[in-house]
Amino acid sequence: MHHEQTILTDMALGIMFAVAAAIVARFFKQPLLLGYVGGGILLSHHMGLSLVKSEESIKLISEMGLIFLLFIIGLEINLRELARMGRSMIGLGLSQFALSVAIGLLVFQLLGDFLPAGQFGILYLAIASSLSSTLIVVKLLQDKFETKTLGGRLTIGILIFQDIWAILFMGIQPNLEQPDPIKIAQSIGAVVVLIGIAFLASRFLLSRLFSWAARAPELILLSSIAWCFLVSGVAQKLGLSMEMGALIAGLSIAAFPYGNDVISKLGGVRDFFVTLFFVALGMQIPVPGMTTIGISGFLLLYIFANRLLTIVPVAVALGNGLRAGFLTALNLSQISEFSLVILALGVGYGHIDSGLSATVLSAMILTSVVSTYVINFNEKIASFFMRYFAKTGLRDTPTHTESGPDGHAHEADIVVLGYFRIARAFLERLKQEKPELCGRTLIVDFNVALSKKLEAEGFQWAYGDLSHPETLSHCGIESARVIVCTISDTFLKGITTRRLLQNLKQLAPGARIVMVGEEKVDRDDLLALGASDVLVAGEVAGQGLFGMVQDGLRLEAH
Repeated sequence: MHHEQTILTDMALGIMFAVAAAIVARFFKQPLLLGYVGGGILLSHHMGLSLVKSEESIKLISEMGLIFLLFIIGLEINLRELARMGRSMIGLGLSQFALSVAIGLLVFQLLGDFLPAGQFGILYLAIASSLSSTLIVVKLLQDKFETKTLGGRLTIGILIFQDIWAILFMGIQPNLEQPDPIKIAQSIGAVVVLIGIAFLASRFLLSRLFSWAARAPELILLSSIAWCFLVSGVAQKLGLSMEMGALIAGLSIAAFPYGNDVISKLGGVRDFFVTLFFVALGMQIPVPGMTTIGISGFLLLYIFANRLLTIVPVAVALGNGLRAGFLTALNLSQISEFSLVILALGVGYGHIDSGLSATVLSAMILTSVVSTYVINFNEKIASFFMRYFAKTGLRDTPTHTESGPDGHAHEADIVVLGYFRIARAFLERLKQEKPELCGRTLIVDFNVALSKKLEAEGFQWAYGDLSHPETLSHCGIESARVIVCTISDTFLKGITTRRLLQNLKQLAPGARIVMVGEEKVDRDDLLALGASDVLVAGEVAGQGLFGMVQDGLRLEAH
C-alpha cells in the first residue's frame, strides 16, 4: 500500500510541476514538452528539489509514457498516404535518413573521447541526430496552416519515413551486441510476423469490432487502448519490446478509416502519459558540465547543416525546387522525441551510457527552442538563402506545384458534416445538377455503413466524431472552400452548433460555413459567431407549406 501511495504521489507531483513549467514555456512561446522536461528537472535530485526519490516510480512512469507515445506515433503513420506521395517523395524520404546517418558516422568519429558514449555511442548519436520531432513540427505547421503546401507535405512525408527507419532500427536493436545475421533475421522476422498478425486481425476482426463500437463512439477509445496492450503483450512473447508492439498496434489501426478518430479520442490520454514520459526524462538529467554544453551547441549547428546538406540538393534534383527544399530543411532542424525513445532503449540494453542520453536530451531542448523560431520565420530565412544562391546563378525552378498530388488546389472543395435528412437531400440535388462536384465533396460522419454507398456514388467519405476538433483536422478540412453542417443541436452529441462553428472557424478560416439551426435565435447567434449562412429547417418547411396552401386555394377559386 505504501509503494502504491508513493507512485501516486510521484505522478501527482510530476503532473503539477509539469503544468507549472509548461505555463512558463507557453508564456515564452516555447514547445510545451520543454516545460514538461523542466518540471522533471525541478523534481529531480540532480538539479531540483529532490521531491521524487523512488527509482521504481520514475521507471514505471517512463515506461507507461513510452508505450502510449509509440502507439500515437504509429497511429500518425498512414501507409496509404505514404503510397500516394509519389516517387519524388519516396526518393527524398529514403535518401534523407541514409545520407544523414552516413554523415553522422563520419563527423562524430572525429569527436572521439568527447562523447560519453559506450560501445555503440557513435551509431546511436548518428541515428538520433537524423530524426526530427513530429510533435513539434506538425503542431507548428498546423498553427501556420502550412501542412498542405509543398514544403509542408515534403516535411510531413520525411517525418513519416524517419519513423519507419526508426522502426526498422528498433527491430534489430536488441541484437546489436552480437550482430549474428541469423539473430538479426529472426528479430526482423518477428517484427514482420507481428505486423502481419496485427494487420490481418485489423482487417478481419478489429474492423468488425470497430464497426460495432462506432455506434457508441466512446467505445472506440477503450477498444483501441485494449488493442494497444494486446499487441504489446504479443510482442513481448515474441521476444520484442512492448514499445515495438505499441507502435505496430498504432500502425494497424491507422490503416483503416477509424484511425483519425482514434487519434482525436486518445488526445487526452496521450497528453497525460507523454507528459509523464518527458517529466521522467527531466528527472534523469544530471548537472550539465562544460563538455555537455559544448556538445549540445555543436549538435545544434551540426543538425542545421545536416538538414541543408541532405534535403536541399535532393529536393532540387527531384524537381521540388530550391525554395521547397530550404523550407523542408528548416522545418526539420531539431532532434526527435523518437530519438529519446531509441536512446532510452539503448541504455536499457547496455549499448550506451546514460550520459549520452542526457547529452542528446540537452541538445534536443536546445534545438527545439531554436527550431520554434526557425519554423515561425521559415519563409524569411528561406528567402535569405534564395537571394544568396540567386547571386551564384542558381534559381528556383520547381517542376512540382503547391497543389495536391491529384493536381487540384484543394483535397475537398465542399465538406458536409453529418449525413442525415438534409444532407441526403442536398447530395441528391448535387448529383443531379452538378455531378462534376461529387468527387470534390467530402462527407464526414460516424455511420460506417454509409461509406461504401457514398464512395460508390463518387463522393469522398471520412469517419469522424464532430465533437472532437482533431478528428476534423485529420480529415483535411482546412483547404475546403465551403463547409456545410447539416445537423442541429438536437442531434449533435457532445458539442453544440455554436461550439462546432468556433472550431470550424479556427480549422478553416478561409471557408464559407453554412450551419443549420432550429429556431430564429439559433440563426442570430450563429451569424453573430461568424457563420456565412444559417438554415432554419422549420422556417423553410413553413414557407414551403404556405406556398402549397396558397396554390390549393387558387385551385379552389377556379
